[in-house]
Amino acid sequence: MEKQKFSFFLSFDFIWLSFALMTVLLLAFFLPVLPNDYWWYMRIGQEVLATGQVPAVDIISASGQPVMYHSWLSAVLFSLLYNAGGLGLTIFARGLVIALAYLVLWVLVRQAGVGSKLAWLLMFITVLVSSNNWVVRPQMFTYFLFALSLWILYKWQNGDNRFLWVLPFISLLWVNLHGSFVLLFPLVGAAVVFGAGQRRPLLMVLGLASLAVLLNPRGVGVFEYIIFSITSESNQLSMEWGPPVNDNWQTNIFFIWLLAFIPLVAFSPRKLNRLEWVWFLGFGLLALFGLRYVIWFVFLLVVISATLLSGWMKASGDAQRLTPINLVLGLVLLAMPLLLLPGPRERLMESPPPVTVNTPIAAVAWLEKHPEIPSPLWNQYAYGSYLAYALPDRPVWIHTMFEAYSPEHWERYLAVSAARYDWQTLLDEDGVNSMLLSIEGQESLLSALHQSPIWCEVYKDDDAAIFIRIGPGEPCPGLDA
Repeated sequence: MEKQKFSFFLSFDFIWLSFALMTVLLLAFFLPVLPNDYWWYMRIGQEVLATGQVPAVDIISASGQPVMYHSWLSAVLFSLLYNAGGLGLTIFARGLVIALAYLVLWVLVRQAGVGSKLAWLLMFITVLVSSNNWVVRPQMFTYFLFALSLWILYKWQNGDNRFLWVLPFISLLWVNLHGSFVLLFPLVGAAVVFGAGQRRPLLMVLGLASLAVLLNPRGVGVFEYIIFSITSESNQLSMEWGPPVNDNWQTNIFFIWLLAFIPLVAFSPRKLNRLEWVWFLGFGLLALFGLRYVIWFVFLLVVISATLLSGWMKASGDAQRLTPINLVLGLVLLAMPLLLLPGPRERLMESPPPVTVNTPIAAVAWLEKHPEIPSPLWNQYAYGSYLAYALPDRPVWIHTMFEAYSPEHWERYLAVSAARYDWQTLLDEDGVNSMLLSIEGQESLLSALHQSPIWCEVYKDDDAAIFIRIGPGEPCPGLDA
C-alpha cells in the first residue's frame, strides 16, 4: 500500500503537478510587497504582541475613534514572520500558503476526471486570472482554507464524511484571520440544502462551525463588523468593492473563461449537479458585483470546468509510467523558484527590491531624522500604511483602511490630492503644517504647492516629496534629499 502511494511521486503526474506549483511559486516569490494592506497590519500586530490585546480604537491616526481591527491574527503572523526573517521570510510564507491552496485545487481538478496535462493547463489559466489577488495581506492566509473546505465538501458529496470535523477548526481559524470567513457558510449551507451527501452530520458540523465563529475577540460583535464593511460608504471608494471591468488582461481572461463556459456546459456529456449549479450561480453573482470576490469564484470555476471537460476525457495513464527521474525532476522544478526569493535573486540578477515605489522608505527615514518637521502631516493615502509602521509616533492623515475614515474625510482627501480650487482652504481648516506626497500620483498637487508662497519643498527623491508650511516672507530652508 505504501509503495502504491509513493508511486505518484515517480510518475509523470508528479511532474505536471510540479510544473503547476512552480508557476505559482515563481510568481508568489517574485511579486513585490505592496504597502497598502501590509505595513499598517504590521503596526497592529506589534501592538497585539506588546499588549496582549486587540486595539479597540484608532491608534494609527490617533483620532481615538472606535475601529474594528478584525484581522488581528493575520497582523500577528505578519509581525512574527517579519521579526524572524524580514521580508524574505514573509514572501516565502506567501508562496507557501498560496501554493498549498493551489495544490488542493489541483487535487480537486484531477479528481474531477481530467488528465494531468489538462489539469496543468487549467491551473495555469487559474493562476493567470487570480494572481492579482496574491498581495501580502490577510486574505492570503485564507485561500487554502477555502480550497480545503471545498475539498471536504466534495468528499462529503461522494459519501466520505471522515473530514467533516475539520470544518469547525477552519471556521475558528478563518474568523480570526479575515472577514471573508462568512463565505464558509454559504459554501456549506448550500451543500446542506442541495448536496447529495448525508445531511445530518453536515448540519451538525455547520452548527459547530457557527459556534466556532464566536471564538474571536469581539464575539458576536464580529457580525457587526461584517455588516459595517459591506454597507460602509467609505469602502465603496475602493476599486475592489466595485464590479470587475475589462480594463486589464487578467480580467479579460476571466470574462473569456465565462463566455467559454456557455458552450462547455451546453455540449459536455457530463452534467453539473444541483450543488455545483448553486455554487456557480451564487459565487458567480458575487464575483460580477465585486472584484474582491473573483478569486473565490475562480476556485470553484476551475473545478466545475474540469468536471465538464472530463466528459470528453479518457482515463489518464500518466501515473503508470514510473521512474525515479520523475521524482528528481519534479523536486528540481519545485526548488527553482527559491532563487527568486530576496537575497538569492539580488545575487543572481539585477532585480527590483521586494517593495514597490509606493513605499516611501527613504522619505520616512528622513522624517524620522527630522522630528522638527511640524505636525499635522498630510500624506498620500497609500503612504500612510508604511508611515504608520515605520514612524508610529507621527499620526497619519489617512491610510488604506477605508472604513476607518468617514466619507467626508475621504472627500476632503481626494479634493486636496487633485488640487481642487479649494485645496488650500481645506488644509487651512484642518491645520495641516506638512505634507508627504507621491511624485507619480499627485502631479497636480505638487505643481500647486510649488506655485504657492506658503509651502516649501524640503525633501525630494524619485518617489516622494515633503513640504512644510512657512509664514509670509519667511525664507524656505531649502531642499534636502
